[in-house]
Amino acid sequence: MTTVLLVDDEKLILRSLEKTLLRAGFDVITAADCKSGSETFSQNAEVVNIAVLDLNMPGFDGMPKTGAGLDLLADLKKQKDSLPVVILTAYDEVTKAKDAVSGGASAFFVKGREQGLVELIQKILQVAG
Repeated sequence: MTTVLLVDDEKLILRSLEKTLLRAGFDVITAADCKSGSETFSQNAEVVNIAVLDLNMPGFDGMPKTGAGLDLLADLKKQKDSLPVVILTAYDEVTKAKDAVSGGASAFFVKGREQGLVELIQKILQVAG
C-alpha cells in the first residue's frame, strides 16, 4: 500500500484531497503546518512513500509564511533524501513552485483538479520505481 503524507493548512482542501487520495487506494497521513508535518513524517518515515505539501502555510514557528512549504521540503529531504515531494500551489504561484522543483521537489501541482493529483502521484511513483 502506498502512503502519502499530505500537509495543507486549509481544512477544506486537506479533507478534499485526502478523500480523493483514499478513493484512489492510497493510505493518507495528514498534517496542517510545517512543524506537525515534520513531526508526523519523522514518526512515519518508514511507511511514507511520497509527500504532498502546500506551498504557503504556517512555518516552523507557527506563523503564516509565504513559501513555508519550501522549508518543509528541505526538512523532509534531510530526513529522507529519496522521498518524492509534490508542492501544491495556486495559479498565481507557479514561479515559486518551479523554484521548489529546483530545490528538490519532484513536481508541483496547481490546486483545483484533484484527480490530476492522483495521476501525477502515480506517475512519480512509477518513475521512482
